[in-house]
Amino acid sequence: MGSYGIAYKGRDLHTKRFVVVKQARRTKGEDGRRLLQREADLLARLRHPQIPRLYDRFVERGQPHLVMEYIEGETVEDLIFKRGVTYTEQAAFQLLRDVLMVVCHLHTLGIVHRDLRIPNIIWRNGTVFVIDFGLACRIGESVDVRDDDPVEKRLRREPHPRSDFYALGHFTLFLLYSAYEPISDEEKSWEEELDLSSNARRILRKMLQLDAPYDHVDELIDDVDQLLAEPIRNQAGAL
Repeated sequence: MGSYGIAYKGRDLHTKRFVVVKQARRTKGEDGRRLLQREADLLARLRHPQIPRLYDRFVERGQPHLVMEYIEGETVEDLIFKRGVTYTEQAAFQLLRDVLMVVCHLHTLGIVHRDLRIPNIIWRNGTVFVIDFGLACRIGESVDVRDDDPVEKRLRREPHPRSDFYALGHFTLFLLYSAYEPISDEEKSWEEELDLSSNARRILRKMLQLDAPYDHVDELIDDVDQLLAEPIRNQAGAL
């Protein structure tokens, strides 16, 4: 159950394949139905092997529903906490790059995801998938973000590519912390706690908008490629 929709895992009686059936929450009224319609319209444009396909849409008892491809796999949270996977700097930024290639497809079509959180990035057999386009919108579209909203929400929900980079900055930090072992109870910033290369630090600061942010996905991919081309540092943990 999300903010505006409820998703069910179902099975198509004709093809026998698993699907996701999503409906707007009744309590959200017309806003929920509008967002579900927007999600359907955007998914219909996004023909990409690492994005769920939209199979169908229908109305049942006055409520619109979407039928989408079911992506089976594990989230990074599953990998870290259930399987004990840890990510070195190289492994974390390689995974970031894999996600960015999907994000590049979105941005090329003028779409921003606006919800690139850990539960919405799935890992399956060495391939990443991006799911849940309930908050996706067109770049520059008028959205329900107010000036008095918390800074975190405004940065994540901005209808600009920067919002996806900001979310992925936090996603990358989550990966990097998988190998972190605190040596004291003193609260410190990620820059103090993590042993990062200067390039990694620079990229993350721009993604998190602590420095002049990235405006285009190609700039970010170029910087990540430069980092990945560097000699591997001697770090604890491995993927």
